[in-house]
Amino acid sequence: MSISCTGRIWPREICDVPQFRVPLLLVDLKASLAFSLASLGVLAFACAPRGRNSEIAERTATQNGKRAAQAPPQIESELAVQSTDTPGDVRFHFRVTNTGGGKVEMHFPSGQTHDVVVMDSTGREVWRWSQGRMFTKLIQNRILRNADTLAFGERWSDAPRGKYVAVARLASANFPVEQRTQFVVR
Repeated sequence: MSISCTGRIWPREICDVPQFRVPLLLVDLKASLAFSLASLGVLAFACAPRGRNSEIAERTATQNGKRAAQAPPQIESELAVQSTDTPGDVRFHFRVTNTGGGKVEMHFPSGQTHDVVVMDSTGREVWRWSQGRMFTKLIQNRILRNADTLAFGERWSDAPRGKYVAVARLASANFPVEQRTQFVVR
């Protein structure tokens, strides 16, 4: 039985020497076995389940066997209404701020992130910012770190004179926020 040598890995002179023929065969088998095992290891690592971010955060928050106190999420909102010099022109400024200790991830079930509704003194809706608008059905998430703010500015044109209540609402599924403010159009 003869072992052929292509000369790619080992020089032809070594392959032709009879005492190296069997060890070369073993080296080739060991190399292919090592490559196969390394490939399986990489594949197993790539397909292995990963820990969640919350588990990692919990491990890093634990010191000396005691869990570090985390501040609960705290969201504050502000609604400012401004009548401009143009008659019947009203502007709404809605701000949502993370005032808690850590980051907050807000989930929105659609492309609509907020809405502004205006009601008259009897409680009847007279204007809605989202009326007639189309929003995507795409779920979105927004992350607010500590002291980050989401700001929205909307405009109501041709507002009749009178006393009104503006209601601004954040359309977040997990942090719904609503803010009300009374105002007068002159």
